[in-house]
Formats: sequence, C-alpha cells, structure tokens
Amino acid sequence: QVQLVESGGGLVQAGDSLRLSCAASGQASSRYHMGWFRQTPGTGKEREFVASIAWREHITKYADSVKGRFTISRDNAENTVFLQMNTLKAEDTAVYYCAARPTWATGYWAARTVDSWGKGTLVTVSL
Repeated sequence: QVQLVESGGGLVQAGDSLRLSCAASGQASSRYHMGWFRQTPGTGKEREFVASIAWREHITKYADSVKGRFTISRDNAENTVFLQMNTLKAEDTAVYYCAARPTWATGYWAARTVDSWGKGTLVTVSL
C-alpha cells in the first residue's frame, strides 16, 4: 500500500480557487495511479469520484460535475498529485480524499476499488 497525506483545504468563497496537494510515499508509490474523491459531511453518502490521473501517460478523467473547473496533475519526481479547483461552488463543499490504485481500469473508479486512502482535507465554499 501507499501512504497518502493531503493538504491545502480551507474556507473560500464561491467563485474562488483552491489547490489541493497529496504527497505519496511507500514502495513504488510513483507508479500508482492517483485520484481524488470527495464526501459531503453528515450526509452518509458514499465517497464520490472527482478525478484521476494515470502514473505514466498522465491520462486524466473527471466527474461531469467538475469537468472544466478542476484540473488534476502530478509530479512523479516529487510523488505528489495536485487538484486545482477553480470557480468553486457551494456544492463543492466536502472532505476531499486522495486515492491510489495500482491498476487504471477505465479511470472512473468506485470508492470500494481504491487501494489506499489519505485522511482527507476539508474544503468549505461559502456563498
């Protein structure tokens, strides 16, 4: 497994931007496919797929709800993945989790298929 630590969450206003980071460590961590999920606190809903990026080709996939506003990227030399979030909306408020998988599949992942998780970072978007 890979150890993941997120950072960069916080309180912003609607329309603002925020960049999340996730530092990965562990054996072969740079060869894991990485992604971001989110979960709205207090709703009991399953973690929702946000975006993913392949480890070598840097192929990316996005949920329709964030396409055109969020950008996922990675720096394999630093074993870090980023999520640039622009034009934030109140409905983007959630705990954002970094995720890692050794296999890519379609790139659109279900939470139950994720191999490693970070502890999450809270993003709150106020109106």
